[in-house]
Amino acid sequence: MAFIVPKIVRQSVSIPDALAAAVRRVADAKHLTFGAALAFFAKRGARAEREAREALRRNYRHYLKEQSPQRELQVGDDLIRSIFGTEATA
Repeated sequence: MAFIVPKIVRQSVSIPDALAAAVRRVADAKHLTFGAALAFFAKRGARAEREAREALRRNYRHYLKEQSPQRELQVGDDLIRSIFGTEATA
């Protein structure tokens, strides 16, 4: 059985000092290198973005398929929250 080894790319980035300090704190707490902690956060952010896009698509399709006017309002609110965030509707 062969293992797939992900390709590693060396990349230099500039980040604000406050963010660097936060990453360093997490790296120390989790016993990671700074680069590994930065990769962890990047992966987590990419996953969150992908999940947000999927939720937006799902809510949009649900909104288009909804037949009940009463239910359409609720589904529309869900769609608005997907676009603008959880505090977008009153």
